[in-house]
Formats: sequence, C-alpha cells, structure tokens
Amino acid sequence: MYIAFMISEFKKWLRDPMMRFMLFYPLLFGLIGRYALPAIAETSDFMIEPNADFILAALTMITPIAFGALIGFSILEDRDDHIINSINVTPLSFSQFMSFRLIMVLILTFVGCVFVMWFSDLGNLSGGDILTIAGLAALSAPITGLTINIFSQNKIEGFAIMKLLGMIIILPIIALLFNDAKELFFSIFPAFWPAKIISTVIRGEEHMYLSFNLYLWIGLIYALLLNALSYKKFMNKVVRG
Repeated sequence: MYIAFMISEFKKWLRDPMMRFMLFYPLLFGLIGRYALPAIAETSDFMIEPNADFILAALTMITPIAFGALIGFSILEDRDDHIINSINVTPLSFSQFMSFRLIMVLILTFVGCVFVMWFSDLGNLSGGDILTIAGLAALSAPITGLTINIFSQNKIEGFAIMKLLGMIIILPIIALLFNDAKELFFSIFPAFWPAKIISTVIRGEEHMYLSFNLYLWIGLIYALLLNALSYKKFMNKVVRG
C-alpha cells in the first residue's frame, strides 16, 4: 500500500510543470555549485573560497523550501479534490496518511541536501558534517509544507506563501555576516541553524558565536518543536475546521 501511495505521489508531482521543476532543484543547484560558480570565478574577480559558506548555505537551504513546497502543493491539491475527506472512510487514518507524506518529504529533502553539499564540493565538508547538516536542514521541509496549507486555501494563495518563504531564506544567509549576539536576531528561522553549522565547519569554531554542538542541538530541538506546532495547527485548521 505504501509503495503504491509513493508511486501515486510521484506521478502527481510529475504531472504539474512547476512541481516537476522543483523536484529537480537539488540537481540544478548541485550543478551550479560544481560547474557554474567555478566558471564565473575563472572569468571574473569573484572568489569562491572566502565566500564558500555563504554559497553552500544558500544552495543547500533552498532544497527544504523546494521539497516543502512540493508536499504543500500536493496537500493543497488533495484538499481541492476533497481527497482528505475521503481518507476518513479508508483503513488508513488521516494521521497515518499525513505522517507518511511528511516522512517521505523529509527523506527526499535529506537526500537532496546531501547531494547538493557533496556534489558542489565546496568548503571541504566531511561525510559526517554533510549528513549532520542535511539531517537538520531537512526538518525545515515539513514546516514549509504545513505552513503553506495553514495560510492557504488554494494553489494561488499557496504560491504567494511559497514566494514569501523563498524570500525569507535570504535572512539566515545574511546572519552569516554576524558572529556575535546580533546573529540571534535571525535565529527564529529554522534555516539559520544548519546555515550556521556550515559556516562553523568552513570558517572554524573559534570564529563563531556558538559552538558546533550548540548550533546543532538548539537547532534540532527548535526544528522539532516547530514541526510539532505546525502539525497541530494544520490539524486544527485544515482537518477539524
């Protein structure tokens, strides 16, 4: 049943041109990091090395937004087609239905973030660093998908929310300019924490305001809390009305 559901979900994504394009975001940004930026650096005064953390954080943090939008629009489509109401008469509970989709997007986002960081080959991150950062970054995807549905009734409204979330992603990147208490102003954004870990690994912990472990554990607890709150808000508004 779960395999059939996964195949059905992928087919739904591939039918929509915008969702199909977002599905290949990790490949696109991996190629930009690996080939486009070095080509630009060779023909201009742009230097990759001093800006490696900014570049890698920007390329990687877009992946949770993209996959979060994918699942967000998929749920919106189900709401338009009244599939959510139909779930109640199937052996699969709505909680199981939603949990499977959120876990699915979590795994896809994790794989996408790993690919972007590994393929871009920026900053000399170790395999352990890549897996840790990807795991934390991936937790932003369900939040994005649920947020789109909390504030949207249809795909048009959802697209507007997605654009807003896409614009907000620049703020955690700007936070990399600060290595003192001022950086905490940006800490309300989930992407802040994995972005800071990228900077910590590339620039060295001695140059950062917090340690690697503090960025990781605070970010993890915060992301899990936001996921729980987003899910509760989604259930209260979308399911229970």
